[in-house]
Amino acid sequence: MAKYGLLGRNIDYSFSRGFFTEKFAREHRPDLYVNLDFPKVEDFMSWLDSQSDLSGFNVTIPYKESIIPYLNQIDTIAEAIGAVNTVVVQKNVGSKRKLIGYNTDHLGFSQSLEQWGFPAQKRALLLGTGGAAKAITYALRTLGFEILQVSRNPHSAVSRANAQVQTINYTELTPEHLQQYLLIVNCTPLGTFPNIEQAPDLPYEALGQDHYLYDLIYNPEETLFLKRGLAAGAKIKNGLQMLELQALAAWELWQKSRS
Repeated sequence: MAKYGLLGRNIDYSFSRGFFTEKFAREHRPDLYVNLDFPKVEDFMSWLDSQSDLSGFNVTIPYKESIIPYLNQIDTIAEAIGAVNTVVVQKNVGSKRKLIGYNTDHLGFSQSLEQWGFPAQKRALLLGTGGAAKAITYALRTLGFEILQVSRNPHSAVSRANAQVQTINYTELTPEHLQQYLLIVNCTPLGTFPNIEQAPDLPYEALGQDHYLYDLIYNPEETLFLKRGLAAGAKIKNGLQMLELQALAAWELWQKSRS
């Protein structure tokens, strides 16, 4: 039996535990997936020192960036992104374990977006600058998109993945921006259950049927951000498929390390 988990804070709502528990049951695996809910990443690392049965774990808000200094090794793509969402716990390396960080968020998003479709004009408005936003930036740039990023703090530190991306404040965002950038991706937590009345501060009156609104949030299925887009005739998509695809990519990494 192998044990896996999700590192985060206040993650009772999490998708991952249910996804992997169902996967293990469907495939008749004795494996276990648990929530690793810790108030600080340091608390998790202290706990991990006493564990010997954890083969890998996913990482979610707010630890996708703060976990990095504790890793023994980081994949080149995850390093470029500046965020980690999957860790392989490699055992039997001398007398110590080895923690190797990866990012599968960019794969899940890219595959999901390509299956869904996007405007012929590759210009995207990206809302947020956290760990998830860094992975989406990397994915969009790989797909050839021009990106305009919107942040409450446009001068915050950036990763190598989005060092060349123009960033503006929400107060600078105009209807003209929305007319120029037809793909809008919400990487903020605004609208996540139970705070479903929240939404990014956009000039929603500028939305129309040519827009594509993608929300990384999956609970609720339709956030206020997506509802406003749908009301304007835009195409909408939540983050569930991305989560499923990134989870499967993480699973492949864990299995490869065990082979």
